[in-house]
Amino acid sequence: MEKKEWIPEGIDMEKPATARIYDYMLGGYHNFASDREAGDAYFEVFPNSKQGVQANREFLRRVVHYLSQQGITQFLDLGSGIPTVGNVHEVAQKVHKKAKVVYVDIDKVAVAHSLKILGDNPYATAIIGNYEYPQAILSHKRVQEILDFSKPIALLFISGPHFIIEDEKAYAIVKTFMDALVPGSYLAISHATWDGHSLEKVREIKEMYKKFGIVTHERSEEEVMKFFDGLQMVPPGLINAPLWKNDEFKHSIWDIEINFKIWAGLAEKK
Repeated sequence: MEKKEWIPEGIDMEKPATARIYDYMLGGYHNFASDREAGDAYFEVFPNSKQGVQANREFLRRVVHYLSQQGITQFLDLGSGIPTVGNVHEVAQKVHKKAKVVYVDIDKVAVAHSLKILGDNPYATAIIGNYEYPQAILSHKRVQEILDFSKPIALLFISGPHFIIEDEKAYAIVKTFMDALVPGSYLAISHATWDGHSLEKVREIKEMYKKFGIVTHERSEEEVMKFFDGLQMVPPGLINAPLWKNDEFKHSIWDIEINFKIWAGLAEKK
């Protein structure tokens, strides 16, 4: 198998990884045959999933733009994945040239390529980290160097919480991060769900996940809302990702809801 120059040492190219599967589904090229096989299997089960992941990415861009317009200049992006067009720092730094961004991912390919793209950008960086250990991320030297925790920070947790299987642990992780942030900070989450799907479809998806060694825990609307306990939701509240918009985005290609639900929301810490 050909070794690409962007592949860090020690990567198991035969094992699919979430960040690289997502990259493939978004039309990227930093992925392996194993990732493409998993992505194709997902497309087969969910024909609209390509639109779904694109809409999820658009939700991230909309949130970052909205927050930048509100004066937020610091972003902590958990499970950031492999960079694609319209990265957080690109969107934020169009509004504030010195907006600060820290990308966090467990996948070495994602972090290596992020660092390559960031180049000599002094206001953004990427680190290898597991969001299931929030204190390790919060105390990381580069995180502390880039972000000022005495000022508001936006915590971006896009398509991440459903990879934390235990409910109590998932809620505790988000709370730990938010407890470390000052009032005026924000939490953005998007989360996979079984809402609206038949038991037959759920079984089909679970079998597909099992084949590729992917473990997720989809949650209901009510369960996803618990992540925002104690925070003030930003309109339009928790909604399917393609429909999340505000006055800055009254019209878009996602005005029509697709048959692929991803709960998405943004809330402020008061």
